[in-house]
Amino acid sequence: MSTSYPIPYDADHTAPVVLDRREGPFGEVVLRRHGALLQIIANGCFLMDTSDGRSERLLVDAALDALDDRPAPGILIGGLGVGFSLTHAAANSRWGRIAVVEREPAIVDWHREGPLSELSRSALADPRTEIVEADLVSYIQESTETYDALCLDIDNGPDWTVTEGNGSLYSPVGLAACRARLAPGGVLAVWSAQPSANFEGTLRNAGFRSVRTEEIPVVRGVPDVVHLGVRPA
Repeated sequence: MSTSYPIPYDADHTAPVVLDRREGPFGEVVLRRHGALLQIIANGCFLMDTSDGRSERLLVDAALDALDDRPAPGILIGGLGVGFSLTHAAANSRWGRIAVVEREPAIVDWHREGPLSELSRSALADPRTEIVEADLVSYIQESTETYDALCLDIDNGPDWTVTEGNGSLYSPVGLAACRARLAPGGVLAVWSAQPSANFEGTLRNAGFRSVRTEEIPVVRGVPDVVHLGVRPA
């Protein structure tokens, strides 16, 4: 997920075009085209666009790199967004099952039949892919499924959640639920718009090992990061 900033304009002040507007379970969700970019806006807040998927790809790759050489590991991606994480996972034949949890029906629709299908059509057609329409926090707490990697990208980070209820996911109780969804030796990877030393400590206290933070280089400003932790075998 890209950092939430005021909604941008192109240099020539070209106005964005609203392609769809829905009232979802967590408020208003809008899909817009702004020049060559597709943008998702939630409750008036710019969430993400199709300009750059480097950090989403790192989220998936860092999780895979932290795994052992087990065959066909299963991955759970938290948040469909514009589809960067899903399409990158589906492009790698090493992944086995690829599950994506998305709580906004509009976003799922835009990928299945709308403009975002331009990006995700082949990934959605991949027989390894499963879309789960659910709130990730509830799914993590209530599901009995296990995965080799959890890649979470539903907020701007543990310290900057999109909705208040998401905060519990990064608490000791939420991280214990994440551990329960991981197979032994499985990896938790959490995208963040800024590093969080406190979250690293929380991961360690929740029983994760090999905790580290990987940065995504940026031209200026604070880099995006991926926080990683491994469930003991």
